[in-house]
Amino acid sequence: MKIYRVKVPEIAHEVIEQLTVQEALEVTVQNRPEAELDLVAIMEEYVRRDMSLRESVREHMSNHSVPYDQYGRVRAQMAEEWRHPTGDDVERFLARQFMEIFMMSRFVEEVYAEDKELYKMVVGILRTFHVDERALRDEAREQIRNIPEGTVDYEIALSKALREVKKRHGLIQAPIRT
Repeated sequence: MKIYRVKVPEIAHEVIEQLTVQEALEVTVQNRPEAELDLVAIMEEYVRRDMSLRESVREHMSNHSVPYDQYGRVRAQMAEEWRHPTGDDVERFLARQFMEIFMMSRFVEEVYAEDKELYKMVVGILRTFHVDERALRDEAREQIRNIPEGTVDYEIALSKALREVKKRHGLIQAPIRT
């Protein structure tokens, strides 16, 4: 699972909303924004750390002349060294972090669900925000099918097309121009 920064507040809202509706948590209406901000903080820290990992991977690859086709392997190796969750582990990691904050937060009045049940609920909610990255790439490739694959022009065009596809799907924001 990849967490898009623009979706973080929406995810936090949905987790608090669904868990209170399902009576797994008790959060008063006036405390919901603060409870959501607790979850936002967790996800923002995850995203920050993920970006830091990506930058370290690029730097490592550049310093050691590792070809770009090895990016996934290097990232997986470094993520393991950093103990940074990737892929399906992200949902499980966030679910555990959320459960921990539910127990400590002064904005969550009561936790009614058993740990296992709460964990399953949170993971289920997080999975509704899963983005099919492969489908996004396929959509972007469809837009640039007239450019020969394997060229520098293709890579540049794919990057631009992928950014446009993500904007259209509301996964990234367009830069604000003044």
